Amino acid sequence: MELLENIQSLSKAYSEEFISVRRHLHAHPELSYLEFETSKFVQSKLREIGISFEVIATTGVVGIIEGKNPQSRVIALRADMDALQIQEENDLSYKSLNEGIMHACGHDVHTTILLGAAKILFALKNEWEGTIKLIFQPGEEKNPGGASYMIRDGVLQNPAPACIIALHVHPGLDFGKLSFRKGRVMASADELYFTIRGKGGHAAAPHLTADTILIASHLIVSLQQIISRNNNPASPSVLSICSIQGGHTTNVIPSEVKLKGTFRAMDETWRYKAHDLIRKLATGIAESMGAEIDVLVDVGYPTVDNDPAFTDTNWQLAETYMGNGNVPETEMRMGAEDFGYYTQIIPGCFFRLGVRNEMAGIVSNVHTPTFNIDERAIETGMGMMAWLGAKATL
Repeated sequence: MELLENIQSLSKAYSEEFISVRRHLHAHPELSYLEFETSKFVQSKLREIGISFEVIATTGVVGIIEGKNPQSRVIALRADMDALQIQEENDLSYKSLNEGIMHACGHDVHTTILLGAAKILFALKNEWEGTIKLIFQPGEEKNPGGASYMIRDGVLQNPAPACIIALHVHPGLDFGKLSFRKGRVMASADELYFTIRGKGGHAAAPHLTADTILIASHLIVSLQQIISRNNNPASPSVLSICSIQGGHTTNVIPSEVKLKGTFRAMDETWRYKAHDLIRKLATGIAESMGAEIDVLVDVGYPTVDNDPAFTDTNWQLAETYMGNGNVPETEMRMGAEDFGYYTQIIPGCFFRLGVRNEMAGIVSNVHTPTFNIDERAIETGMGMMAWLGAKATL
């Protein structure tokens, strides 16, 4: 177990350095497909370590580390780099310096961990077999997903990895723990856009208008019936309307109302059947009430499917690294991840890194303005990614 002990030792030795890296990234977040400075920072760190890399998909960075017998095994490790349009409310010395932008989903942590794992793997390259492909990916938070652009630009070629691994912070799981799940682990995600148009007019004379506000209200309620009365209740699915835009005053029925929402599913056949039902329902309601409607179902990320055999191998390796009782099964989630694009092509394993610390008040969920992590999780994460990168096989 010399390699394991060496990885653990270097993880501990490098932990303060990479906590500083995380704080730099956290203070300088960038939105999806605009990660120009983040990309440059990642490139500079790889250059410092001595790792060769190329830039693809505008801001994506792909590094290569060769161990012993480089052709014997090729495995990819992936991290995402983009932030969210959220105003940070944490009182931290490394609080976001970019107004209205925050690393509220932990991608600063993911990027830091992969950089840390890269430094460990490079230092120990004479102790493991094969080739590691490091994938620093843009645009995970925004359709069509940076993974699709990375794949388009050849990230899974030359050399072609046999399998791929990624992690995600889990604010519901205590620091010092990891969680895995075999098979389907996350939902597909599609964006919904509705534009209702009709004759507006005075609120005191609704009979002379097509009441776009009322139509929107009927549509929001009726959309829920698509799931409750058409989907198998044993297969999770969610439809949420999250934005209503229409009208500016108290006495004018607007001529246009826009709705935005999301549709999630765990079954690909049901997913596309639901798209047709959404279009038909929306068109029928609008037309029956005297209006027109444009419906856009922007097809997004597929489900994330962990290869059972590959995930089982990684799970066992994680238990060896973390010790018994520290690697439970993770829950199936209706959240989505563009890591699903990779798992459609090659076997993948997407696991969770515990970052919660109730005693320190670190309990906020991702996508909230107070999200934070117990930074000791960085040592755990980069050690685990290095260990899996060095040892995992199909």
